[in-house]
Amino acid sequence: MNTSTVAARAADVQGKVTTFDAVVIGAGVAGMYQLYRLRQQGLNVVAIEAGSAVGGTWYWNRYPGARVDSQAYIYQYWFSEDLAKEWNWSERFPAQPETEAYLNFIADRCDLRKDIRFNTRVVGARFDEATNRWQIRTDAGDVLDTKYFVSCAGMLSAPLTSTFPGQETFKGPIFHTARWPKEPVELAGKRVGVVGTGATGIQVIQTIASQVGHMKVFLRTPQYIIPMRNPKYADSDRAAQKQGFQDMRKRVQGTFAGFDYDFAGDSFYDMTPEARRELMEKVWADGSLSFWLTLYPEMFTDQKVNDEVSEFVREKMRERIKDPVLAEKLIPTSYGFGTHRVPLETQFLEAFLRPNVEIVDVKASPIVCVTPEGVKTADGKIHELDVLILATGFDAGTGALTRMDIRGRGGRSLTEDWNRDIRSTMGLMVNGYPNLFTTAAPLAPSAAFCNMTTCLQQQVDWVTDCIKYMESHDLKVIEPTRETEDKWVAHHDEIANATLVTKTDSWYMGSNIEGKPRRLLSYIGGVGTYRQKCDEVTASNYAGFNLQ
Repeated sequence: MNTSTVAARAADVQGKVTTFDAVVIGAGVAGMYQLYRLRQQGLNVVAIEAGSAVGGTWYWNRYPGARVDSQAYIYQYWFSEDLAKEWNWSERFPAQPETEAYLNFIADRCDLRKDIRFNTRVVGARFDEATNRWQIRTDAGDVLDTKYFVSCAGMLSAPLTSTFPGQETFKGPIFHTARWPKEPVELAGKRVGVVGTGATGIQVIQTIASQVGHMKVFLRTPQYIIPMRNPKYADSDRAAQKQGFQDMRKRVQGTFAGFDYDFAGDSFYDMTPEARRELMEKVWADGSLSFWLTLYPEMFTDQKVNDEVSEFVREKMRERIKDPVLAEKLIPTSYGFGTHRVPLETQFLEAFLRPNVEIVDVKASPIVCVTPEGVKTADGKIHELDVLILATGFDAGTGALTRMDIRGRGGRSLTEDWNRDIRSTMGLMVNGYPNLFTTAAPLAPSAAFCNMTTCLQQQVDWVTDCIKYMESHDLKVIEPTRETEDKWVAHHDEIANATLVTKTDSWYMGSNIEGKPRRLLSYIGGVGTYRQKCDEVTASNYAGFNLQ
C-alpha cells in the first residue's frame, strides 16, 4: 500500500504519516529488547517512548530509595553473554541510578536510540480491516501505519496521580513516586505527608525519615515485609556470576517465578514443626524474595500453611516493634502472607520509632480531600503539610493500554472490553485485535508473579518468533480465536481461584481501582509451565489462531 492510500485512510488525522513493519510502545526492559529483536529480522521498526530517555520503570521511578528487589545477576538481559560480562553490578539489589545506567549501557551498545521517538505518546490506534494494518496516532498528531503493533508499555506504568479531590489547591508540591522529578527535591526540615505503604511507599518512608522535619504516614493497610540483605559485590562475586551466565540463563526460565531459586519440593505436611521452623529461619536469613517463593507451594492454597508462615513473619516484626500500639498498626492480621505484593525493606519499621514520624490511620478515618494546607481526614482534622508524596500505585496490568483509544475489528474498544471483562490469550494477544501483541499484560506471569526480566524477554522472544513465522509464510494477519481465548481464561481462573490470593483485596485483583473487573491479573501457574504452553503454541504453528 502506497503512502497516498495511507494518507487517504487517515485523512481525519492531522500530521505526518509514516509506514513501518512494526511499531513498539515503550523503551523499557521489554521495549528495548523487542526493538533489538525485530531489527535483527531486518524489519523497519520504531519504538514510541513517553520519556526523554530509555529505561521504562527505571526512568520514571526515581523517588528516594527506589531499588530493584530482584538480584542483580538475574535482573539482566540474556541475549548476549559478552554484554553481561562487560557490565559490573555493585551490589545484590542495585538502586535506581545503577539500574537506569545499565539500561542506557544496553541502549548504547545496541545502538537503539536511533529508532526510538522520545517524548512521544500513543493516544490512539485503529485496525483497518480493509488493509489489515494498524493506524497509530501520537500526541504530536502523526500517524504511524504498521503491520504489527507491539505493546511493551509495562504492567505498572499508569500511575494513580489524581487520587483525591482538591489536589490542585494544595499550596506545596505534590509528587507521585512514579513521576518523581529528575531535579533534587528539598525535604530537609519540611512537614512531609506520604500516602501509601506498599513496596514503593516503604522504600520512600525508610529513606526520608531521617531527612524530613516531620513525616505523617497515611496508613490504610499494613504490609508483611522481608528485611533486605544487600551486600556489596567483590570482584570474585562478579567473576562467579559471569562464569555461571549460561547455567543461570537456563535455570531462571524454568522456576516458578523466574528467579534462580524455587520451591524445595518438600511438602509442609512431610516436615516436623522443628524442621519447618529451621527451614523458615534459614530462608528468612537470605534476605530476599526467596522466603516468598521457595518455602512451600501450599502456602498459596492451604490456609493452615499460610497461617503458620504468616505468624512467623508477624513474630519477626514484633521483635522489632516493642510498642504494642505501634505493632497493632504496622503488623498485618486481616490477610495472609504472600497474598499481597511482598516488599523487601531496610529499617522500615524502625522509621516509626523516630519522634518525627507519625502514623495517620486512614482505615479508621479515611482521607476526604486535599486542602491548601494539607490533607483532611473524615474526623475533620486537617493535617498540615509542606510536601505531599503519593505512593498510591497504578492501574496495574490494563491501565497502560486502556488509557489509549485502541480500536480493533468493527471499531471495538479495548478500553470498553477490559472495563467489562479483563481477558487475553496468554497475555500475548487479544481476540478481536489482530496483529496486536502485548507484553506485561493481564493473564501472564509478567503481570506480577515473575522476575520481570525473565518473563518479559520470554514474551518478546515469543512475539518475535511469531512475526518471523508470519513473514516467512507471507501471512498478513494473526488473531487468537474466541475459543482459544476462552480456554486460556478458564485455565487461568481455575488455577487462580484455587489460591488464597484471589480472596485478598489488592492491586493483584484490581481492587485498588473502583469498578475494575475482579480477576487475578497475573498467571500463577508458574513461569516454567507458562513457557511450556507458549512453546507448544509455536510448535503447533499457532493452532487456535486465525492466520490469513
